[in-house]
Amino acid sequence: MPATPRDPQRPALSFAPELLLQAQGSGLGCKAAIFDVDGVLTDGRLYIGEHGESFKAFHVLDGHGLKLLQRAGIAPLVVTGRDSPALRRRLADLGLVHAAFGAKDKRAAAEPLLAALSVGWADVAVIGDDWPDLPLFACAAFSCAPPGAHAEVLARAHHVTTAAGGRGAAREFCDLLLMAAGRYAGLLDAELATLDGR
Repeated sequence: MPATPRDPQRPALSFAPELLLQAQGSGLGCKAAIFDVDGVLTDGRLYIGEHGESFKAFHVLDGHGLKLLQRAGIAPLVVTGRDSPALRRRLADLGLVHAAFGAKDKRAAAEPLLAALSVGWADVAVIGDDWPDLPLFACAAFSCAPPGAHAEVLARAHHVTTAAGGRGAAREFCDLLLMAAGRYAGLLDAELATLDGR
């Protein structure tokens, strides 16, 4: 028996209803999302040249997810323990302005960024992969980790992504937050309308 064609106007992606409820924060969706870099926006490997320069590989799916969050009114924040020209260039290309680099205490680094946005922890989601991210997990309303994260992080995450770090994990996190906020379908419809020339 042939498969029934999927309705092209309905999103193909879905998450469990209870997960969407968890990801809503204190209201109808989180207002800010904190991203770690190494192991989340990258695969966690560090490429260091002979003169100390570092190279990082970023996935375009993740970048588009960050842009979609901005369109939906969810502020993406980057809080990372490292710094590099490559990272700063990528964030500038994406138009991300809320970032803390070289953060030894990620919670302390995140506090002024959230205060500047007038966002409390009850409306924050976070994705991270290692111990320095755990203080953020303890404060945020919703936490997420890629599957390659450390065991202690995986044990404390509300959701573990299917996609790996640097290979779509951040996009999955973005999509989940957009669905929880009720914005995913509208953003998709806007893209489809553009494609159809409507």
